[in-house]
Amino acid sequence: MGWSFPIGRLFGTQVRLHLTFLPWLAFWAFSGWQESGDPRAAVHAVVVIVALFACVLLHEFGHVLMARRFGIRTRDVTLLPIGGVASMESTGNNPREELLIAVAGPAVNVVIGAGLAAWMGFRRTGFESLDLDGLQGDLVPILLAANVSLLLFNLLPAFPMDGGRVLRALLSWRGDRVRATRIAAVIGRVMAILFAAAGLYLPGNNLLLFIAIFVWIGAGREAAAAQTTSIVHGVPVRSAMLTDFRVLGPFDTLDDASRAVLAGSQRDFPVVAQDELVGLLRHEDLLPALRDRGPETLVREVMRTRFATASPDAALETVLRAMQEAEDGTTTVPIVDHGRVVGLVTVENLGEFVSLAAALGRRPRARG
Repeated sequence: MGWSFPIGRLFGTQVRLHLTFLPWLAFWAFSGWQESGDPRAAVHAVVVIVALFACVLLHEFGHVLMARRFGIRTRDVTLLPIGGVASMESTGNNPREELLIAVAGPAVNVVIGAGLAAWMGFRRTGFESLDLDGLQGDLVPILLAANVSLLLFNLLPAFPMDGGRVLRALLSWRGDRVRATRIAAVIGRVMAILFAAAGLYLPGNNLLLFIAIFVWIGAGREAAAAQTTSIVHGVPVRSAMLTDFRVLGPFDTLDDASRAVLAGSQRDFPVVAQDELVGLLRHEDLLPALRDRGPETLVREVMRTRFATASPDAALETVLRAMQEAEDGTTTVPIVDHGRVVGLVTVENLGEFVSLAAALGRRPRARG
């Protein structure tokens, strides 16, 4: 995820922290200090927030480890002020897998909550010391209340919460996955409106506005992703690839590449020597190279030699997945047949393919 940086690894998966987390943490530390006038309150607030997000992290790794049982990889887990996001390559290949992956996170909160409750011994004094507004009081009851809240919130039957995935898994067990996703997404957007209304009309609940935005966007993305996956499933790459494209040679200059960019809408260029693909010049590499090295620099000095390729008969969904999972922001995949470049699949033309198919209500007719 953009605007984030790595802070370590857990169970072999990278953990990242979103940049917005740091000012948010500072805000709570300052609020604690300002409220009590005691610098120790700032330290206490930081400890509470860190402990809360340790629970959030464990929740996300419940999903990660369950997904790993089904052979599903997770690139990273990112912590944001509103929660955590696990970047999985899929949410499950069938309703049973998705159901188990979805409930694994809340199950972790149940275990943590049960352990904290046992630690407290359900003593009345522990709950009496709870003051969530000021992040004061004993840490254990605060964490217990937070885990219960996290459990209940995530079980709401709407995307992008875990409850939405549970609902989709149950609805798609014997039905259509895209339709099930749309139902959960609609429920998610209704809940987003309710969160926003509560944030506007209830004093001191501004966080609900951010949650509303997060839920609204997440629900839309889930619906769009499900539709895209449904459309590209079983479609060969040749049905969507661009066949009208330009190539560059390794001894062409960046000035030649600039002219090629201005001559059309193509942004990334396969680099070909003697009809063989040897590299890929990406637009994001071209601009800084022009600035730092000059227009007479040879393409071979800037081109990438490691990049994803696919064959015309490969499944289009594998190309889509490669773009989604690429850490370098891959937007163009050359299509190679017996060593020769025969086409390109780009983010833009893949989007056009999906849009046309959705408008037609069916898949565009295959080529070749």
